[in-house]
Amino acid sequence: MKRMAVVLAAAVLLVLTTAAFAFMGPGRGAMGAGWMSGPMGGGMMGPGMMTGPGGIRGAAGCPGWTTAAVPPAIDEEKAKGLAQEYADTHLEGYTVEKILPFTGRHGTMYSVELTRPDGELRVLHVNPFGEVMPFGGPWRRGA
Repeated sequence: MKRMAVVLAAAVLLVLTTAAFAFMGPGRGAMGAGWMSGPMGGGMMGPGMMTGPGGIRGAAGCPGWTTAAVPPAIDEEKAKGLAQEYADTHLEGYTVEKILPFTGRHGTMYSVELTRPDGELRVLHVNPFGEVMPFGGPWRRGA
């Protein structure tokens, strides 16, 4: 009976330890947070091996790729123009009512509210590189 209790306690401890490591996520195992990146930030391969021109990660092995190839981030006026151009092409009768900037993964993005004269509302997202993406479907504001 005592032996069964010891085996059960060991099994529970093993399950809890495994769950704890799983919840910590990748790269956060027994060596601590960020152990794979090392003190120099080079990871297991060494410093600078996964960087390309200008030190940008992920650019290694891309001949001719430079930082000049990355388009500059757009501003609010450009986002408004792109959203209205999209609306003229795909959403007949809609006009830009409001632009709300928010922080996205690669810079400032814009949530653009478009309205139609009958009160219908559409929302578009414009990313920092000028790509316009519809967000959700048509809806009306609560009265």
